[in-house]
This record gives sequence, structure tokens and C-alpha cells, in this order.
Amino acid sequence: MIDRTAVIAALDAIVDPKSGQGLVAAGLVQGLTVAEDRAGFVMEVPAGETAIYAPVRDAAEAALKAMPGMARVSVVLTAETAPAAAPRRTAGLSKAATDQGRAKAPVPTERPAHVKRVLAVASGKGGVGKSTVAVNLAAALAARGLSVGVLDADVYGPSLPTMLGLSGQPAYEDGAIVPHVAHGLKAMSVGLLTKADDAMIWRGPMASQAITQMLTQTRWGTEETPLDVLVVDLPPGTGDVQLTLIQKTPLDGAVIVSTPQEVALADARRAHTLFQRVNVPTLGLIENMSGPVFGQGGAEAEASRLGVAFLGDLPLDAALCQAGDAGRPLVSAAPESEVAQRFAIVAARVAEALGL
Repeated sequence: MIDRTAVIAALDAIVDPKSGQGLVAAGLVQGLTVAEDRAGFVMEVPAGETAIYAPVRDAAEAALKAMPGMARVSVVLTAETAPAAAPRRTAGLSKAATDQGRAKAPVPTERPAHVKRVLAVASGKGGVGKSTVAVNLAAALAARGLSVGVLDADVYGPSLPTMLGLSGQPAYEDGAIVPHVAHGLKAMSVGLLTKADDAMIWRGPMASQAITQMLTQTRWGTEETPLDVLVVDLPPGTGDVQLTLIQKTPLDGAVIVSTPQEVALADARRAHTLFQRVNVPTLGLIENMSGPVFGQGGAEAEASRLGVAFLGDLPLDAALCQAGDAGRPLVSAAPESEVAQRFAIVAARVAEALGL
């Protein structure tokens, strides 16, 4: 267990080049979080001085990483915005809302028990086929011989029960939820805990609590047979559910799904920005519904602009939709089809990025 006092002492041994004081004494350590084997904080400096403090941030990271038992360190350097000479009063968000968008360094507590990798599938925008991609990507990873689980984190619009043909509440044994198994995948969704026609009229804290319960209280694997990868189907956007997941467990990477149009790519950029701010690597972009209807190549060009990998494109195919409605992923129902082969290529790239 990392000692908070020892972390503070290590940071105070690093000198602020302007005041000559230690980092903590100089007030440069903000939002310090110390967990069992990790620590992180934000260092906010005056505008225009990030170049001066970049070596200081590096020294702080090195000092924390050198501490015995330290597994993960996050030090975010950010600059204050210099005020305009004659500011014009305009409408804007409250300070509390603005602070929520600042770059922070949340330190996840721990990954779910007996899970080797956690992969988030995000979109930033609804209606781009993210859940369809998540389920078929999970099936394609399982086809590679991996042990795979799928968590439906879209508590307001759960689609996993339909796409995997699941129904009925899961069992609860020895203090843990026993996930359903379908098409070789372990699956958990809030849609399995409620009635099919229930509306999730939940505020953010309630939705976050549901995600925490499904994430940490589900028996995804055992010590003898751990889960290789848990695929988490995130809801659209960059709100409470996404932040809860990031703060509850270390994510090994995120995959962003988009259609080729700019209206979808704009939200894909926002999703990428969220993951950047919390030090979660974006493994790449997937272009869904690619072809003559919505266009082609938009996500590949965007991946190049963002400096991330382009994982592949998937055509707009009626068979993909029909398989999902029938409760069987197309990758499982028609493994030799063109779309299934494209998913196999994407899965190979994702597995390589995750070290699986």
C-alpha cells in the first residue's frame, strides 16, 4: 500500500524553479489521489510557463515511479488561461460545470477481479452502430481463442440482451453476479436486471452506481480461468457513466466507432479528447456504415489527423442488422461472410494493441 505521506514527501523534495519551495509547499500539487499501488495529481501553472515546468513534471513522475510498490503514475501539466485585456461578459457554464471539464488525473481503484484487460468501445455520438460493433468485435476476439466478456454500460438504452438473445435475471451466488453466457461470451447488462419495457429514469449518480455494481460485482473470471478481455460498450457522450468507468478501473485502451460523416466525426474527436485527458490510450478508430450511402474514408482521415491507428472499415450491411435483431452476432452466425472477415481483421489489430 502506497503511503500518502511518503508521496507528499517525495513531491516536496522536487523544487519549484520559481519559488524555490517543494511542489506541495508551493501549491503546485492539485487533486492528489493516492491508491493502493498508484498516485496522480494535476500541476496547473501560469499561461506560457508550461515549457519551464515540463521538466518538473517529468521529475515528479520519475520520483513517484521510483517509489516501492508504485504501479501507475499520472501527472497532468496544464496551464491557466491568461485573461483578455478587456474581457466581454458572455453567457457560459457555471464554475462547477467548467471544473468538471478540466484535465484531471483520476486514479482508478482496481480492475475487476480476474480480468486481464479492459477495453472500452465508445462513439461520442449515438446512432453510429457502436453496440453492434462492440458485440461483433467481442465475438471476433473470442473466435481468436480468447476468453471474452461484454458489459453493456448503456444503462439508458441497453441493447445487449437483444443482440445476444438473452433474457432473465442472472443468478447471484457467493456475493457475486453470475453473467449469462451466449455465443461464447460472458455478458452483463442492466437490461437483464429490469423489464424489457422499463424506462431508465435515472439521474447520473444512480446510473453510475448501476455501472459500478455490474463492473465490480460480476464474476467475470476466476483465479484458475481469468477473463482475457472485458469489452465495455459505453453509452454515447462524455458524461457520468464514462467518468465513473474511468475512475473505477484502469482501462487498457479505447476504440472509437464513427460513421464517415463530419457530424459523427466531430463527436468522435470529443471522445478521443476525453480519453486523452484521463490518460487512456485510444487504440484506434473504426469506420462503420462505410459505403455509398454515408460516404467512405472519413474515419481513416480523422485517425490520421488525431495520430491514432485506423482499425478498419465496416460496410453498411443489412445482414449485420438482421443478425443483431435475431440475437446472434453476424461474426458467429456467418463467420465466412465479408463483414465477419473484416471484424476478424479489426480484432487482430485490437488484440495486438492490447498485448493479447
